[in-house]
Amino acid sequence: MQEIISTVASIKSWSEANPHLAMWLGIAILLSLSWLANFLVKHILLRSVFSLLGLKKSQCEQRGLDFRFVNRLSNVVPALVISTLVNRVPLLPELLVQVTINVTNAFIVLTIAIALSNLLTLINSLYARREDARSKPIKGYIQLLKIVIYAVAVILMIASLFDRSPLILLSGLGAMAAVLMLIFQDTILSLVASVQISSNDVIRVGDWVEMPQLHADGNVIDIALHTVKIQNWDKTITTIPTRRFMTDPFKNWRGMQDSGGRRIKRSLMLDQQSVHFLSEEQIKKLCRFRLLTQYISDKQADIAAWNAELKEQGREPVNTRRITNLGTFRAYVTQYLKSHPHVHQDMTMMTRQLAPTPEGLPLEIYCFTNTIAWVAYEGIQADIFDHLFAILPEFGLRVYQHPSGKDLQMLRLSSGQAPSPASQQIAE
Repeated sequence: MQEIISTVASIKSWSEANPHLAMWLGIAILLSLSWLANFLVKHILLRSVFSLLGLKKSQCEQRGLDFRFVNRLSNVVPALVISTLVNRVPLLPELLVQVTINVTNAFIVLTIAIALSNLLTLINSLYARREDARSKPIKGYIQLLKIVIYAVAVILMIASLFDRSPLILLSGLGAMAAVLMLIFQDTILSLVASVQISSNDVIRVGDWVEMPQLHADGNVIDIALHTVKIQNWDKTITTIPTRRFMTDPFKNWRGMQDSGGRRIKRSLMLDQQSVHFLSEEQIKKLCRFRLLTQYISDKQADIAAWNAELKEQGREPVNTRRITNLGTFRAYVTQYLKSHPHVHQDMTMMTRQLAPTPEGLPLEIYCFTNTIAWVAYEGIQADIFDHLFAILPEFGLRVYQHPSGKDLQMLRLSSGQAPSPASQQIAE
């Protein structure tokens, strides 16, 4: 004990004899202690966290688990060491001591804020692995919490640097409320929109969304507080403010995706002049179609019963009902869709005639495929219309289209006129 007292006394006398050298030595010892504390705490904390999880650091990185918040928290310890022991350094100016304490306190606040932000990022990564995370993302709320954390941290850091109470700064924020609302206007609107989107289940990650006014047509890949990212079909990415999904109209194809069927709604434009009654010979010819056998039989029986009631008036063909090639073709298309292996039989299916137009008589095919895959859907739709275009002449019907150069050339040849060079060039 006596040796310790004598050693302390000798050090004290040496420091009094060499004040400046003692000051620099104290600073070196302080920095060494802070570095040692950082080293020990960082390794102890990291090893403790990984041992509790039963994982190694490399395994955590492979699984996408980011534990940087532990490293951030370990940086608080050396700052605490400096803040506590800096006033023990001999001959250090009082102003420098106070500035060091204020800066280290501000650094501690900033470090804790960054650590909390990293922890929230880890929580969002873990939540994203849940099955319901795509329908109820929390990324927007995480970003809002980060904004609040950093706002509080800024206030505490300013209070620490100027050695003032945070309440003084908070009391001054009341007068700046209007300015803050103007600055954070987009954040407030985005927050309200995010809550409405989440509570009303407006969009989810993975939904096919179409917003033509913003040139967006593709899958939602990210929903954040301020923006929603959509990857278009050409692989470009459109970033849309979140609030626009509550103020602007858009189309969400999720209902189609969930139903398991995709709609076909396309018309055949028929030449109205090709519509006529079927003769007996034409009816016999159409009886060869397996899909029309029952229809023609039922239709002939119904027409015969109706015409029989006309008695004497039924001798004139104009007073009788007869089978038309257009009606028979409509029946054929309906039966063809019912027998098609790739048409959804439990959804709406019809072949309807729309109002005539100068471009022809629209015969609309309305049905759903039994797949929602884009490439398969387009192939099924094309196969259906390929067949219908090819089978039309069997019913004596023609597809309407505007005259082309080839049509004009054929008209000249039929009238015995030589084709003009201009019309021949158009035809070619």
